[in-house]
Amino acid sequence: MSTEPHKPLVAIIGRANVGKSTLFNRLVEDQKSLVSAVAGTTRDRNQADCLWRGQIVSLVDTGGLDVDRKDEIESSIEVQARKALAEADAVLFVVDVQSGLQSEDQSIAKELKKLNKPVLVVANKADNAELRAQLNEKEWHNWSFSDMMPVSARQGTGAGDLLDTLYDALKEINLPPIDIQDVTSVRVSVIGRPNVGKSSLLNKLLGHERFIAADQDHTTREPSDTMIAVDGQNYTLVDTAGIRKLAKVRAGKSKLERSGVDRSLRAARRSDVVLLVLDISRRIHVQDKFLGGELEKAGVSVIIIANKWDKIPDKGTNTINDYEEYVRAHMPMLSWAPIVFTSAITGKRVQGLFDMIDTVFRNRFTQLSRDEARDFIRQAIVKHKPSRGKGVAHPKILFFEQGHVNPPTFYLGIKQGRVDVLHQSYLKFLKNLLRRIYEFKGTPIRISIKARKKKHTTV
Repeated sequence: MSTEPHKPLVAIIGRANVGKSTLFNRLVEDQKSLVSAVAGTTRDRNQADCLWRGQIVSLVDTGGLDVDRKDEIESSIEVQARKALAEADAVLFVVDVQSGLQSEDQSIAKELKKLNKPVLVVANKADNAELRAQLNEKEWHNWSFSDMMPVSARQGTGAGDLLDTLYDALKEINLPPIDIQDVTSVRVSVIGRPNVGKSSLLNKLLGHERFIAADQDHTTREPSDTMIAVDGQNYTLVDTAGIRKLAKVRAGKSKLERSGVDRSLRAARRSDVVLLVLDISRRIHVQDKFLGGELEKAGVSVIIIANKWDKIPDKGTNTINDYEEYVRAHMPMLSWAPIVFTSAITGKRVQGLFDMIDTVFRNRFTQLSRDEARDFIRQAIVKHKPSRGKGVAHPKILFFEQGHVNPPTFYLGIKQGRVDVLHQSYLKFLKNLLRRIYEFKGTPIRISIKARKKKHTTV
């Protein structure tokens, strides 16, 4: 097991009621801090991980760092805030654009200027262009900090730019955010029909005969986990039972086999990355297509393993291209999954799978800021106007933003009151364009349409 690297600690500091907890919640994407308009709501330090573009820092929310504390509770709030400040590697100093620069802000600024650590000033509650313009006024340039980042923690505007700047500042002091792969074991399941070489592939990956491999169906009865570390990265490799056509399994008499198949499908759905193994020396079976569809619906990342490449005779210059076209034609639901042609017997291209797994896992956390998403949809509309589905009104897109990662999920807002006015082909266009511009190889992309007065409808 590798030693976990240092996770940078970033303290959110400021006077009471400037929106520190709202900013904390926005950056960690969870309501982990109590938000209230009452000053002094946050009494203790609240700490959580912030994941941005596949990298992690630890954020700590604090109570207001004000002067002239009146009672014991308020004093303890300040003590906790100062402890967080002392332990932090960097600081987000939050001020309130709407209330303007206060004497407490000035006092905190003087204290922060003495620190030998990065301090980013977050001009919060900049909810519109008029408020952002106020940062050009004289009062904001006659104090200790002149560079400020306008942010609306409530709306999310500017949060991505803030994190980009914060992460760059940490890298400059040689305390970079840590990759998510450095703090987690990537769960990799191997799935496929019986006798396609799943166990042999895993044995070759491990370098020893850990899993039963034989030219006989159902030598693996249920999922089996094995931990392995490669170049400091931890993996949990899961061998699964070969999955026959489910109608045959359910009609069969073997409860053991039915249980193993059900567990295999559940193991695949819980995985970060799935290796879908095909026997490329034989025709692609309807069950291969079924498994591909199940994996696409599960939202897992997928690498298609075209195994038994050693059995392909007369390999010419274009053989791999020809077989890749064949696989793509029969597995359109996984058009975004990379294909690796391997031989579990000879070991050809097997060890390179770990690099591919790392890449595909990392792409699950590709994240666009609001500005990037806005620029993307503008570019998309110029290339291809929204296609009309049902109804007579032409679809008008109101917004496009990323709501989640793992897998990447986007929200597309349209003006009309029903989601079916936008033709489904336009979503396919958007997904393909996202893949051409950003790193989404190997991971599904979800786009959820939000119509006026309607709930999200994921497609």
